Amino acid sequence: MAKSTILALVIGGALLLGVILTTSSYNSLVSLDQGVQAQWGQVENVYQRRADLVPNLVQTVKGAANFERETLTAVTEARASVGKITPDALKSVTSDPEAFARFEKAQSQLSSALSRLLVVSENYPQLKATEGFRDLQAQLEGTENRIAVERMRFNEAARAFNSRRDSFPTVVLANFFGDRFREKTYFQAEPGSHTAPAVSF
Repeated sequence: MAKSTILALVIGGALLLGVILTTSSYNSLVSLDQGVQAQWGQVENVYQRRADLVPNLVQTVKGAANFERETLTAVTEARASVGKITPDALKSVTSDPEAFARFEKAQSQLSSALSRLLVVSENYPQLKATEGFRDLQAQLEGTENRIAVERMRFNEAARAFNSRRDSFPTVVLANFFGDRFREKTYFQAEPGSHTAPAVSF
């Protein structure tokens, strides 16, 4: 065989290998990205379920005589804040750290307001004895557990994507496509959640 033929075969083989590796890496990123998007959909579902429970909870609690208006206002305002997050703002939330932080902040404010409401409700035995309130409280607690599970699963999907994205040579391809394959943001623990609460008797 002539040297030129061997050289052409080597170059052709290298190009073919490059195309195969590029296609494989791209398809892998697309698949992992879709996994992240699907898991994000589950996160949105459980947060929406919680948001849907809030109006019923507020109405039930309003029936309790002299219930703290400030607490109800905080819950209502936090629920409204969550409702202001538009679908357009959520389109890039998985790869836009600022949009992700805004979403997480709004959800965190609602979590905090709901926690305060449930703590304050302890002072109202007649409210706690209401079947409707007990049902809503149980549904809310179940939803909070689902939120924790779906956030964990989202973080796992984001980790799988980020690990693949940042490995060589995939990182070169990912950077070439720019925003299409940006790193995914993780859910973080609430600020101060690592500090054990003070208990006094």
